[in-house]
This record gives sequence, structure tokens and C-alpha cells, in this order.
Amino acid sequence: MQKAFEGVETSLKSKYMREEIRHIDIDTEGIVDLIDSFSRMAFQARNLARAAKIYDRMLSDPDTTVILTLAGSLFSAGLKRLVYQMIKYNMVDVIVSTGALMVDQDFFEALGFKHYIGSPQVDDEELRRLHIDRIYDTYIDEDELRICDETVASIANSLRPGVYSSREFLIEMAKYLDAKKLGEDSVVLEAYRQGVPIFVPAFADSSAGFGLVIHRWAKGKDAVAVDSGKDFYELTKVKIASKETGIFMVGGGVPKNFTQDVVVSTEVVGKPAPMHKYAIQITVADERDGGLSGSTLKEAHSWGKVDTGNTQMVFSEATIAFPLIVSYAYKKGSWKGRVRRRLNDALESQ
Repeated sequence: MQKAFEGVETSLKSKYMREEIRHIDIDTEGIVDLIDSFSRMAFQARNLARAAKIYDRMLSDPDTTVILTLAGSLFSAGLKRLVYQMIKYNMVDVIVSTGALMVDQDFFEALGFKHYIGSPQVDDEELRRLHIDRIYDTYIDEDELRICDETVASIANSLRPGVYSSREFLIEMAKYLDAKKLGEDSVVLEAYRQGVPIFVPAFADSSAGFGLVIHRWAKGKDAVAVDSGKDFYELTKVKIASKETGIFMVGGGVPKNFTQDVVVSTEVVGKPAPMHKYAIQITVADERDGGLSGSTLKEAHSWGKVDTGNTQMVFSEATIAFPLIVSYAYKKGSWKGRVRRRLNDALESQ
């Protein structure tokens, strides 16, 4: 009877987990004329066009380190390959992200699992019973997420006890994928190969957190610890070593604040660096409630974090605006003349 019941549940589950999310590919999209026409329009079309040109300006400036910040459920929505290609084509030097993106979504897919097209108009109690988690109109298998948790725990178990930055721990995750020959389109793996640091200041707020709980439960005092303070210290060193910096922010939250704050951090250690020379942000958040995600770049200037002149807010949903801006810069080709910075290598040698 139990086996028959499980067979019915498996069949029902497969009804939901059927059509995979496909990631957008900037190699195949024609975009420059469209975005140029946006610049002669109004509202967010014009803002998006200006943001695209500022991003291209960042890439053509040889003195500028480009920092990408990521928040929101972007990779589950089909934007993972976009970021993978930004790394591959030397369009980003540093990434600051939420944990869910790098662990629950990128590393998760690198292990061979998928996100699936779903619907918000669904019986969520049935999904709960089937161990299907819903991210608005996307499905993910909870049982597979548990495997992701356990894999993180296994990686932590293999490390020497001590304090690691999230960047250092993500490198170990990338090494795991490399050794297992997994995740050829993984952001975590490609960043490791290209020397691009990834910082996740709220690392435990993700599947990694569950893995670290499993690890600490087993190891006790001999456990690995991931220290956000060390992340901030390392990013501060990157900022001090960079002549200029530009930030490309998708969403807001911790990654946005962490990256903007690094300018102040250089001051408090007595090595003041200039404000971020370039800054663009894609967000749908409202500035009027005082929340960080919607706070404007103009406001950030009052804190001494972002310079004026090369900034643009784009009030748009990321799955629409992000690929348009990146595709424009890719097609313009300024990235082809950039020197790859490999900042991971510099951080490891210090």
C-alpha cells in the first residue's frame, strides 16, 4: 500500500516538475539598436538606456574595478547564464551576492538539479505535501535542496577548522565541483576559474546555513566558521587597491549596502579611497518608506559612498532590465579590451 501511495505521489510530483527554466544567452540576442532607441523615449526606457551606456563606460575605463551586486531570486528565474557569461567575458571583477543565489540556485543546479516553470495560481498545500517549494512562478524540489545542504556540510567537514570568509568557502565549493566535473555553466565555478571573488555577507541565510548547522552539530568546537567581518575586510582591501570602482546593483538588500559601505570602511582604517565613480541600480523598491533597497544613488552621495555624474536608477523588474543592459554592453564590445584582474589571486597572496 505504501509503495502504491509513493508511486501516485511521484507521478503527481512529476506533473509539476516538468518544464525546466531556460537561462537567457547574450550571445544570441540582438540589442544595441533597441536600447539606443530607448534613449529617445521616456520614463524607464530612457533610464535603462542611460544605465546601459554607463555600464559600457565602466567596462571601457581601464582604471575601474566593476563590482556586481545581486539580490532577489534571479538564477531560478533564468538569469544564471547571464552572470556566468559576464564572468567569462571579463565584464565583472567582483560579485557581492545573497546566499540563495550562489548556493540554493547556482550550486544547486551545478549538482545536476533544476528549477521548473510553475504558477502562483496553485494549491500550495499540495506542493508542501509533495516537497515542492515555490518561488512565485517557479518550482524547486525540497528533497534535492536537502542534498545541496548535505553537500555543503560535507565540504565543511573536509576543511581544517577555523575562520573563513564566504569568498574562501565558495572557492572550496568550486573546487568540489571541479573535482567532480560538475556544473560547467556554474557561476561559482567560473568565478573560481577566472579569479573573480564572490562575497556572500549573509552566507548562512541560504542552503549553506543548513549545511553549516549540520556540520557544526557534528563537529562542535572543531567546526568551520564563516565570518562576514572577514568578507568586509577583504572587500575593503579590494577597494583600497582599486584606482576607481563602479557598482552594478541588481536588487538591493545586504549586497547593495555592503558594497556601498566599503567606501566608508576605507576611511575608518585610515586608507581613504574615492567614492564609487559609477553606479547603476535595477530595483522595483520604493524610496519613500526609507528602506535600503529603494534608496537612491543620489541619497548615497550624502553618505560619501557614490559620486555624482555617472549614476542611474532603473525602476524595473530584474528579469526584464538586467539582460537588456548586459546584452547592450556585450554587443558594444568594450569588455574585449579589459585586462582581467583576477582579484582572488591577489587576496590569496596577501
